[in-house]
Amino acid sequence: MEKVLPPRLGRLRFRSSARCATAVRAFTFCLFATGAGAACCASSPAASAAPGTPVAPVAPSAQAPANTLQVLHWWTSASERKAADLLAARMADEGLAWKDAAIPGGAGIGAGKVLKGRVLAGDAPQVTQIIGASVAEWAELGLLLDIDGVASAGDWNGFLFPTVQKLIQHRGHVVAAPLGIHRVNTLYYNRALFARLKLAPPRTWAEFEAAARKLRAAGVAPLAQSSESWQVAALFENLVLAESGPEFYRELLVKRSPAAAADRRTAEALVRLRIVKDLIGREMEERPWPEVVRQFARGEAGMMIMGDWAKPELAERGMALDEDYGCAAAPGTARYHLYSVDTLTMFAGANRHRPAQEKMARVLVSPSVQADFNALKGAVPVRRDADPARMDGCARASWTIFAQGAAVQAPSLVHRMASDEASRDAIIAEVHRYFLDDRATPAEAQRRLGALFRLFNLRSQGAPGA
Repeated sequence: MEKVLPPRLGRLRFRSSARCATAVRAFTFCLFATGAGAACCASSPAASAAPGTPVAPVAPSAQAPANTLQVLHWWTSASERKAADLLAARMADEGLAWKDAAIPGGAGIGAGKVLKGRVLAGDAPQVTQIIGASVAEWAELGLLLDIDGVASAGDWNGFLFPTVQKLIQHRGHVVAAPLGIHRVNTLYYNRALFARLKLAPPRTWAEFEAAARKLRAAGVAPLAQSSESWQVAALFENLVLAESGPEFYRELLVKRSPAAAADRRTAEALVRLRIVKDLIGREMEERPWPEVVRQFARGEAGMMIMGDWAKPELAERGMALDEDYGCAAAPGTARYHLYSVDTLTMFAGANRHRPAQEKMARVLVSPSVQADFNALKGAVPVRRDADPARMDGCARASWTIFAQGAAVQAPSLVHRMASDEASRDAIIAEVHRYFLDDRATPAEAQRRLGALFRLFNLRSQGAPGA
């Protein structure tokens, strides 16, 4: 039986669907299991094609109606569910049925594993939340539907921020629909506690340490923080940005320079990470991020450093911005934007779903959906023509700073903006290892990161033995 690929893949055809599926699954497994890409898969059936040649898409096994789109995502907290429900309602207004496939797990770790398993099993969803560098990894396999026609007809280039435009494109094709921009370097502080102790929101890490000691002396945990690996790494990337600014941040966590790993600014960020751990003390344990938000909402911690997705979750706990808590940039990062961009991708498969997928992509970037979704999600619109008057003060600051361009922007490593999946996981593991082991020195952590970076560079260059 002949398998015909979507229009973007031209006239490429596979005479044997079984052979095609085997090739896709072998190549996909190899790529995502090791992160070494073509070096690992040189002997796979798909690897004989030129680099970047798309392979056949994996079609979902379930024969869902053409207007029904299964959406795999990781929006599972109380506030995130409201945001997802709004999207489902807007899709229904357009005659589309949103079949929810929510996978719990902070930073999408669980959802990523489920997606890979489903693709390997030949049961890909029609729509899935894939973000940052992971978009290019999936698009390189030819598994994502291009939505060039939607983007061109809607003049996406005319209203999207340039950074967002780059994130949703691969090899000149638009392969994702952008939803919102999160600011990861956000500080929350309890206004009542700060007023009682006569504290001001800390603008520097020296001020943060002074405030933390006063909170500790008053019997309050200084910072709501989890020891979960991705949350520790998120704190670390905030510290790197504060110590160095976006240019060095990119050298370390985007370019993964061994010299940057050995730099004194990396050492300073690691030292600061250990100081923060000591200031938090026994109150820190491994918890999902909504539990961290609950600790802060209960008044058990004076501060919290977390992305702006915590705002609507605090509202779920009865806390009002500018009344019960304040929002500012993380210490040392007021001029910068550590960003994560939410995107949804459409999986290439049954062509009968394509009209519904394209309609969904069009609706997602519409001004009304952008404004309403991001108000519920805590993020800001991806549109340069958004109305700041419709945003709260925290969101308005985020949108305004992001609009200043790449010079002030830093892509979040934790949220897949800075690196491929395998490199991201390895860096997070090293930072987490250092954080948990008080015997590990900053110099040791720097050496291990430098060794990792050299290995990544060898792999990317396709060196022998990589």
